[in-house]
Amino acid sequence: MKASKKERKDFVGIDEVGRGPLAGPVALCAFLWFGNRVPKELKWIKDSKKISEKKREEWYAKILEFKKEGKCDFRVVYKSAKYIDKWGISNAIKEALKSALTPLPLNSKKVTVLLDGGLKAPSEYLNQETIIKGDTKEFVISAAAIMAKVSRDKLMKKLGKKFPKYGFEIHKGYGTVAHRKAVREFGMCEEHRRTYIHG
Repeated sequence: MKASKKERKDFVGIDEVGRGPLAGPVALCAFLWFGNRVPKELKWIKDSKKISEKKREEWYAKILEFKKEGKCDFRVVYKSAKYIDKWGISNAIKEALKSALTPLPLNSKKVTVLLDGGLKAPSEYLNQETIIKGDTKEFVISAAAIMAKVSRDKLMKKLGKKFPKYGFEIHKGYGTVAHRKAVREFGMCEEHRRTYIHG
């Protein structure tokens, strides 16, 4: 066990957010922690869906500090509503995953990649494990979920200012009653997934 950990010293957690909204991109984060599958720095991290927005933002800030300290690295990649409409959500997530992993400083043959739910890394990543509810079981996946969620929320707040009729800053593009009412009243904007609304 110790030899295996020494050989595969870096761990990547992968998770995505925004699979189901009517508007905005899907976001995926590949989060790389150097040297430990269970880092003490992430001991109290939780599934992003089970903590408050304030707590998520606190963790986001902490992780940025860990990156500055050289303890971790991460990439958040978006695939737009237009991309999702053209290629489908599954392909969008697959391509985002590849794009998020590629720039990270890792060895695809030695790094261990831990993925949430039904996600799968490209075949060159020899040591990978897909974990159901991984965002509640693996700290590096929890971190990936938080970075993806906070990053996407920040983007949706910006889009809320650009398209003030829809309330993106409130519902983040999800199909709330208010959001659907706004679509009926004003039609769709360029950030809406047409295949989700009319598909």
